[in-house]
Amino acid sequence: MIDDNPEDIFGVVINPFSRFNVELPMDSFLKIFEEKITREGSAELLNYLCSESCDFFTAPASTRYHGAEVGGLCRHSLNVYECLVDIMNRKRMKEVYGIHYSDESIAIAALLHDLCKINFYRVESRNVKKNGAWVTVPYYTIEDSLPYGHGEKSVYIISGYMKLTRE
Repeated sequence: MIDDNPEDIFGVVINPFSRFNVELPMDSFLKIFEEKITREGSAELLNYLCSESCDFFTAPASTRYHGAEVGGLCRHSLNVYECLVDIMNRKRMKEVYGIHYSDESIAIAALLHDLCKINFYRVESRNVKKNGAWVTVPYYTIEDSLPYGHGEKSVYIISGYMKLTRE
C-alpha cells in the first residue's frame, strides 16, 4: 500500500505521482521569463518548458537535498534568480568591481542554469518502516539520457532554441 503522505527516508515529503497536484511557482517563472528574456528563440524554449514532454515545472531540484519535491526545480531556479538580482544590484558590484550584466542575461543564467535536470529524475518506490509498519513510499532516482556535464548540458539545451552570448 502506498502511503497517502509519503516521506522518503530522509524526511522529505514528496508526491510525484500526480503532475499538477501541488501549488507550483510556474506563474512567477513565466512572468519573469516573458518580461526579461526576449531574444530570438526564447518563445520556442518557453513552449518546450511548458510542453507535456518536459517536466521542468514539476521536477525536483535534487533527489534528497534542496528542492527534493514536486516543483523543486522551478522553485530553485526562481530562488537563484532572486539571489543573483540582489547580488548584481549591490553598489559594490557596479562601483568597485565594475560588473554589470543585462537583465536578460541575468534571467537566462539564473532561471535556466539547471535545465540539465529536465527529464533527469524518475520516481521509484521503496519500503520503509513508519510507526512500526512497512509502507511503500516514492523517491527520486537519476536517469540521465544525455550524459554531459552539469553546466554544459544546460548550455546545450538552451542553445538548441536561442543563441547565447559570452555574457
